[in-house]
Amino acid sequence: MGNVANSGGWRENKWIRGAIPALLLHISIGTVYCWSIFSQEIADYIGWSKSATEWAFSFAIFFLGMSAAFLGKIVEKDIRKSSLIATICFTVGMAGTGFFIRYGGTHQHSVLVLIGLYFSYGFIMGVGLGTGYLSPVKTLMLWFEDRKGLATGLAVAGFGAAKAIASPIMNSMLTSLSVNKVNGVGDGVWKMFFILAAAYFVLMFIGHRLLKKPAGWHEPTASGDAPGTFEVIKSKPISTYIGIWVMFYLNITCGLALISQEKMIVKCIGLAAFIGIISTFSAIFNAGGRLGFSAMADGMKDRNTVYKIIFIISIALTGLVMVTNGIVKGEGNTFLIIPVLALIMMVNAGYGGGFSNVPNLLADHYGMSNISAIHGLTLSAWAFAGLSGNQIASWIVNHFGSWIEHDGTLMNPVGYQTVLYVIFVLFIVALAMSLFLVKPSEKALAAKKSKKKSKKK
Repeated sequence: MGNVANSGGWRENKWIRGAIPALLLHISIGTVYCWSIFSQEIADYIGWSKSATEWAFSFAIFFLGMSAAFLGKIVEKDIRKSSLIATICFTVGMAGTGFFIRYGGTHQHSVLVLIGLYFSYGFIMGVGLGTGYLSPVKTLMLWFEDRKGLATGLAVAGFGAAKAIASPIMNSMLTSLSVNKVNGVGDGVWKMFFILAAAYFVLMFIGHRLLKKPAGWHEPTASGDAPGTFEVIKSKPISTYIGIWVMFYLNITCGLALISQEKMIVKCIGLAAFIGIISTFSAIFNAGGRLGFSAMADGMKDRNTVYKIIFIISIALTGLVMVTNGIVKGEGNTFLIIPVLALIMMVNAGYGGGFSNVPNLLADHYGMSNISAIHGLTLSAWAFAGLSGNQIASWIVNHFGSWIEHDGTLMNPVGYQTVLYVIFVLFIVALAMSLFLVKPSEKALAAKKSKKKSKKK
């Protein structure tokens, strides 16, 4: 293709045509992870339990992964169409969520409201999430040929940073927009969704209009010279793809299992007054991991090494908190609190880093021609992890330990501690996948041979 990143004018500028639109899209759709900020308010406002409404978030993540898997071909062929689909679906889903919350305020315990919430926040927004997440990735990899990890990390960091950016805005809107109350919850909860839907439509539409692949890049024609997705995957040992998919799935599952209990774990160790600050820092680590781990991988011969680092750090810190019983005994003990906070921060960082590295790892193994479709298929791991991560943690907390009241809050320290035993085992399985199933790419092997020859000389 040649280096087109520095060719003349803004129309062929890698920042304006690649990085900025990617950030606009990902900072918008990344607010899906703000769910915990308003989930209890939604449940109370419409008269349903939090566990019933919680499925809206699980469905959103599920349809994110599945839409990416099934719409990967559309993204491959036409990023303008896919980014427009993302813009429309995400913002319509958000507005629809606001509509059903408002309707639920006057129709308590309505099954229609619950289904509408699942459909709007779960399915419609989920499709917008999947296509929006996938659309800019290949474009960035083409614009930043020599620093693919940095480029994809920058965009995906926007997805991770969205929570840190949007959280204070949402908290402010929940309070300032509330005039009337239903079940003790202000009506700002549905007004917020309408306002944000309009704001994110503007941001995403600008991103959609700016997003463009470099001049000089031509997709393979439809005449049959490009093999299909599964043909490309089968051209390499199938165990490699299985290993990538499974370790990606396990990393997300472990991340969600811990992150979903993060707020209560912080309360258990006596830092309830600092939940907001800790949540912001964990979001920063999530975003920093996406950028830092992927930029680090650019200097490595085999990008799979990054996953080994992520899993080893996660195993070590999880094991340390398990041995010290830090969640149960941490309150008032700085030496026990620090490992717990380190675990929260580094699992967030590894969770984010797993996302930003996977497209480049796949590109190293399978090439660029079909990368959007293969990446989309791999994101199906995110779909299933979205259903399993939170639910596994919730089941463990509800079935192990006992609930105690602490400063007016019911919590289960033993239950949260028990979650660590499960993710510890899953991280070990993920490391085994990385070590034994994911073979070095041809690019990594060539770099290794080149290094050996240079040493001989």
